[in-house]
Amino acid sequence: MSRRVRLAISPCPNDTFMFDAIVNRRIDVGAFDIEVEYLDIEQLNAAALERRYDVTKCSTAILPAIVEEYALLDSGSALGRGNGPLLVRRRGEHLPLRDIAVPGEHTTANALVARLFPDIEHRTPMLFSDIAEAVERGDKDGGVLIHEGRFVYHKRNLELVADLGVEWEQRMSLPLPLGSIVAARDMNIAKEFETLLRRSIKYAFDHPEVSRSYIKEHAQELEDSVIDSHIALFVNDFSLSLGDEGRRAVQALCGCEI
Repeated sequence: MSRRVRLAISPCPNDTFMFDAIVNRRIDVGAFDIEVEYLDIEQLNAAALERRYDVTKCSTAILPAIVEEYALLDSGSALGRGNGPLLVRRRGEHLPLRDIAVPGEHTTANALVARLFPDIEHRTPMLFSDIAEAVERGDKDGGVLIHEGRFVYHKRNLELVADLGVEWEQRMSLPLPLGSIVAARDMNIAKEFETLLRRSIKYAFDHPEVSRSYIKEHAQELEDSVIDSHIALFVNDFSLSLGDEGRRAVQALCGCEI
């Protein structure tokens, strides 16, 4: 008997790379009948708060708010070193940052700014793909770039203020946990699905070119070099398993055991 699973992930290369073998049935998914939707990270967070999907990507920072409804999977996380969101401003402007754009109220990026730069008075949520342009126009003093935007900001009239991942690592001596995959507790599929996802990630590592057309269907930036950099930065051994260090990093960010 099939088990229907409503899955939601982001359209970014790290998620589509990891989930390609599941979504496109390159591996045996067992009894799961998986329906997938693609949402911006803040849309994913809002959906998780409402328990709209059975398995979903979410910002790690939101885990304390959804822990009663969702269980954190050991596989699928975007966690590592040198992978932090980038705080940028217009090139050559050196006034204090007072009003910046962030890629969503509930994102890990916003939580990092609040913790690391408490003097920034206003953080305005904005679709992640619109932030670089808004800063370049002068609509905001600065902005936090995530996903593919962090790799191409130098092509615009922008400069780096701080790598939030570097700031985190220097203060905490831990890798930065950005995004997580969670499964609804009432479905009782967490262990089974995390094993399936781990197999999917291993398949992606073993067959890196197979998923390229699927990734490009959904990516913001289509250059192979950008896609490769994105995947290399956000998909790693922590994606296969958080391990003790990964779980300590999640706990440090969330302020509690998840």
